[in-house]
Amino acid sequence: MHRFSLIVNPAAGRGRALRALPHATAALDAAGASYEVCVSASLRHATELAALAAAAGNVVVPVGGDGMAGALAGTSAQLGATYGIIPAGRGNDLARALQIPFDPASAVTALACGSARQIDLIGVKVPDRPEAVVAGSVYLGVPSVAGEIANQSHRLTGSLVYPVAALRALASWQPAGFALVGSRCQHDFAGYAIVVANSAYFGAGMKVAPQARVDDGVLDLVLMRHGPRLAFVRALAKIKDGSHTALAQISLDRDSEVTLTVDRPMPVAADGETLPFAAPLPAGTPLRVRVLPGALTVIASPAAE
Repeated sequence: MHRFSLIVNPAAGRGRALRALPHATAALDAAGASYEVCVSASLRHATELAALAAAAGNVVVPVGGDGMAGALAGTSAQLGATYGIIPAGRGNDLARALQIPFDPASAVTALACGSARQIDLIGVKVPDRPEAVVAGSVYLGVPSVAGEIANQSHRLTGSLVYPVAALRALASWQPAGFALVGSRCQHDFAGYAIVVANSAYFGAGMKVAPQARVDDGVLDLVLMRHGPRLAFVRALAKIKDGSHTALAQISLDRDSEVTLTVDRPMPVAADGETLPFAAPLPAGTPLRVRVLPGALTVIASPAAE
């Protein structure tokens, strides 16, 4: 039987992870599961705790938001550990893609009774730096600027914080020159954003890449080309159900590996957090993003996207 290492981010969702923890442990006790609880002091500390859990042969289980979920997915994959999630953040997009319930007791039931399956991850790097491994998506442009605004917000809570942050980012946005060169495609355009997606969701349930699947061995590319600001507002209004992809300014493609550049310094984000080595990405610096097929063993529904 599995032993679970619950790695808790006490700051996630303004304390939501700590509030969820007693419900999760009660459900684990009721299921007769073996587990330990480790409270992290930082994202780096969480990855260290995950490495210790992996060395002990435990299932790594982040209890927090997408930033920690993505980081520990990468650590688990690199160390060959099995992985699960108890979602307790504002976004919970990886859990959403894996159809893991947001209620902590129900998430524990899925964890205790679920079966292991393989999903893809994303490798992302800049020259002369080690490759980082993330889970859901890598993005730059208005969404990455909006993510920084959202993470600094103390007034709004829940899923509203992301669209409001996007509107704030849009207010001062000037079109940027993006270039994308892949193994199968090439795009060069002025506009608002590039999203390289492994999962359909980002930004607390925005269905940014409706066709993306976490186990199909390819990355879905969403390009937001230049147009009136109103076009981006329309895209934001439609993105919840994925219908934004019908707009003229949105282009879709797929590839297994791409290299991105942008004509001015810009933050690059993944799984709700700005990447430390791209904060910002200098103008003209190549950012390589590639799919890592079947990289992670995760306990989740076999019907997950």
